[in-house]
Amino acid sequence: MRLIILVLDSAGIGELPDAVHYEDEGSNTLGNLAEAVGGLNMPNLQKLGLGNIAPIKGVEPTSRPQASFGKCAEVSAGKDTMTGHWEMMGVKLNEPFPTYPNGFPPEVIEPFEKAINSKIIGNKTASGTEIIKELGETHLKTGFPIVYTSADSVFQIAAHKEIISLEKLYDMCLTARKMLVGRHNVARVIARPFIGRPGSFKRTAERKDFSVAPPPNVLDNLISAGIEVIGIGKIAEIFAGRGVSNEIHGSGNDELMQLTIDEFKKLKSGLIFTNLVDFDMLWGHRNDCAGYARALERLDNQLEALLQLLTAEDMLIITADHGCDPTTPSTDHSREYVPLLVVGPTVKAGVKLGTRETFGDIGQTAAEYFSVERIGAGKSFLKDIWIR
Repeated sequence: MRLIILVLDSAGIGELPDAVHYEDEGSNTLGNLAEAVGGLNMPNLQKLGLGNIAPIKGVEPTSRPQASFGKCAEVSAGKDTMTGHWEMMGVKLNEPFPTYPNGFPPEVIEPFEKAINSKIIGNKTASGTEIIKELGETHLKTGFPIVYTSADSVFQIAAHKEIISLEKLYDMCLTARKMLVGRHNVARVIARPFIGRPGSFKRTAERKDFSVAPPPNVLDNLISAGIEVIGIGKIAEIFAGRGVSNEIHGSGNDELMQLTIDEFKKLKSGLIFTNLVDFDMLWGHRNDCAGYARALERLDNQLEALLQLLTAEDMLIITADHGCDPTTPSTDHSREYVPLLVVGPTVKAGVKLGTRETFGDIGQTAAEYFSVERIGAGKSFLKDIWIR
């Protein structure tokens, strides 16, 4: 029994009914993107039935989709990475994680400065690459860490490796993590080390996330039942290291896809849970339609090798965690449905799974697939698609 859940980070497929409350009316990451670039060329996803879920220019509906297909609604409050992934595994959040569009208040910053025995600079919403361009030289002169946030619920600390060591930066993040509780229970504290000189600063791959621990969820039950869970990309950080037996990191979508293929070849039984972050980080948040389109077409090409590895009772689920429509003025995530494609030798082809009430249906299906106790939100669709 081998299952892959492949998350195309931010590849939403149309606004949710409550998108107006998030100022996301009209958002449709895949649909609007396809229109903006004159159509997407994704033959493998087209064969699976991606175009049967919703209109996507260049990805036409097929009369004989190879996968079961549908879309999932998000019921949790919020539209961020952690909320989306947690909900997939059965966790429903009634309150969103706090965000700080105007920077962090004194009641957060002043105790943090006292705890680390240093002033900070920044304290505003910013792009990670832009803020080191803006404040990197000041950081080099003063030694003060750069603190910033984004539209997400994050407390980010950037520091040059020659000024603040990795160990000290990680300690600062742990300090912030312990302090950010109650109404300031930020979803993630993120270490953002960088190198270089003014005009050529560059972030390194030693980013580290310090996340809030999730409530009990499907991943916990898989681990308790002795099922191997391999988290590829930032999965382990999203779940605060819980519910993952093997944590594997890589740099960029290409490497993460190759790691997924390599681990699947070695896996005898268990779950591979992969997040492909570049769609969101490099192209969605930067409103880069051309880059996003190229990346999707690249992923579609790589997908063929993975599909060829599915044998016996293997199953692949392709989905997303939220939207991030690069065609809108906003660079924030967007409140959207996410696509749902399920394929494997013993998965029925062409089953219309419709609109699922929660992302949690994915986790409940995984629990039933591995015969472990289900927990939290969602309903399994395994019986609808499984050939027995």
